[in-house]
Amino acid sequence: MLMSDRSPAVILGIDPGIADMGYGVIEVGSGVPDRCLVYGSLKTPAGMDGGKRLLMLGQGLERLLDRWLPSAVGIEKLFFSKNVRTAMQVAEARGVIRACLESRRVPVTEFSPQEVKMAVCGHGSAEKVQVQGMVKRLLKLKAVPKPDDAADALALALALAHTRRFDRR
Repeated sequence: MLMSDRSPAVILGIDPGIADMGYGVIEVGSGVPDRCLVYGSLKTPAGMDGGKRLLMLGQGLERLLDRWLPSAVGIEKLFFSKNVRTAMQVAEARGVIRACLESRRVPVTEFSPQEVKMAVCGHGSAEKVQVQGMVKRLLKLKAVPKPDDAADALALALALAHTRRFDRR
């Protein structure tokens, strides 16, 4: 069943990362404009053991899920990078994220950067600053969300809301 505009739904967007995992929570479908509930990032210390960093991210995500009870989650697809170490760390963070969401049976939709740009800006070649500006405008925020990872997470949540690719609980 597709999202109904009659009752609100909470959507979580996640921009995966090991040092800084962006998140954004929006409410949609209540017959009023999309509304930002919270955004930010889960940070881990650079010198900390990788396993401990992943545990911290998982615990932070669990707290977000407990607090906001999202109906669905939008997450950025893994893309290949020239920096293999960074790509591997992001893949590990995504694994923690996917496991947390699967354990709660929260539906997940993955988006490529181009799909997010298309959903939020109307074209897949939008610059980062254009996406951030549209996030600010669509959610009626006073400023562009910071850090950038949080703005990206809100864009992922909006992409999911605008493509209506999730089931109601």
